[in-house]
Amino acid sequence: MIIPTRKFLELLAQNNIIKNEDIERYEVASIKENKPIDEYLLTSAQIDKIALLKAKASLLSVPWVDASSVPVAPQVLNLINEVTAKEYNVMAFDLDEKNNVVKLAMADPFDIEIIDFLGRKTNKKIEPYLANHDDLEKSIDLAYSQGLSPDINDALAEATSDVKILSVDDMGKIIKEAPVAKIVTTVLEYAIKGRASDVHIEPQELKTRVRYRIDGILQEKLVLPKGIHEALVSRIKILSGLKIDEKRIPQDGRFNFKIGDEEVDLRVSTLPTVHGEKVVMRLLKKTGGIPTLNDLGMRGPQLAVLEEAILKPYGIILVTGPTGSGKSTTLYSVLSRLNKPGVNIITLEDPVEYQIPGVNQVQINIGAGLTFATGLRAFLRQDPNIILVGEIRDTETTQLALQAALTGHLVFSTLHTNDAATAIPRLLDLGAESFLIASVLNAIAGQRICRRLCQTCKKQYQAPLEVAQNIRENLGDLLPLQYKDQNSQKMLVVLSAIVRVI
Repeated sequence: MIIPTRKFLELLAQNNIIKNEDIERYEVASIKENKPIDEYLLTSAQIDKIALLKAKASLLSVPWVDASSVPVAPQVLNLINEVTAKEYNVMAFDLDEKNNVVKLAMADPFDIEIIDFLGRKTNKKIEPYLANHDDLEKSIDLAYSQGLSPDINDALAEATSDVKILSVDDMGKIIKEAPVAKIVTTVLEYAIKGRASDVHIEPQELKTRVRYRIDGILQEKLVLPKGIHEALVSRIKILSGLKIDEKRIPQDGRFNFKIGDEEVDLRVSTLPTVHGEKVVMRLLKKTGGIPTLNDLGMRGPQLAVLEEAILKPYGIILVTGPTGSGKSTTLYSVLSRLNKPGVNIITLEDPVEYQIPGVNQVQINIGAGLTFATGLRAFLRQDPNIILVGEIRDTETTQLALQAALTGHLVFSTLHTNDAATAIPRLLDLGAESFLIASVLNAIAGQRICRRLCQTCKKQYQAPLEVAQNIRENLGDLLPLQYKDQNSQKMLVVLSAIVRVI
């Protein structure tokens, strides 16, 4: 469908996607290049493509869908095969069984021939949605490369949305059947191929949704029938060594999963909710080794300060940051560097996330009385050179960690604070004496995980003058000299800082 140029540009200006003074320029440019205005803006203008497409959908009165993040119901993938989806660049993502309607993401929702053809092929009514062409291509590859096998689709077809109450014996038979096992395998393969750090299996009133945390953001990718939820959870419980008949309290477990050459360790947590048990699986890669400090993004003076601190024979080094900011990974990287035959390293963790050859790693067991405090007290009789305490969370652990550092041990630990500077008030709040902190604290690292730019589609960004000035004022001496020039628009944002304690 041809979009009226002037009306479309005025709509973009109203939505602050372009400036009013650019309307004439874009109109003339599209005429000169003999391109429709939407095609010209998408290919030649430096504006937000998603905002532009949403405005286009609004103007044409068609629904918009973000193909890169829309959850795909696995049972609809069978309606349109992969060859057809790629040939026409379309993706079925949802099915309204009550009204016999397939929701279809398309780059051109007004292509009547394709809509009619797919309507006859699927024997269903097609509801077209506008989607970004490039996002569609990527999503089609991802959806079909991780599609469900025929056996699993058969299991999904047989499942109903009714909640079934099954006995333990019946459940034991169901979870050993191939379809349920393959569903779990598919969910995990999807996570590994998509570089997910966590998998959330969440029961809802009429369905079970599966979300993946990819690059720090939860994305809903799969929707499964509610009828298979209990069998799915029980299968995961069996793999994790958990009790399948205990649904009233949270449980924790772990198991290994291997696909090709990649092996991951999964930490499993279950939680009872009003619609059933929710399962969260944390994926920890066992292959590929532990990253170095350089791999983690540490550079320049921050790296130099940390390297100097870890080479000292005694003292405390703390890594701070919110939950999930990579504190344990940083400590593992440091331990791998210090791990030598002449050094005795002992760790006390909850849980042990990565196993390092040559390091004595101890798992917390509160039920048996092994806590951070009792374990640390026992460590001092094991002739250690280096001690890692997973977390300092109470007064007793704080006091023992300080005493260990004072008696000639190098102690590493984590602390839940928002930045490095507030670690000291936190230690004081936990009962540490200020003169002891000054004596043993070598360094505090405050860190965050930041999303990396795609190397193929990243674009240079010039910060507005007010933003550039704000960065200079806040970073001060931390900003490298080449970026301090008032005329320079290239900004370096320091996302992690190490505070050296003197």
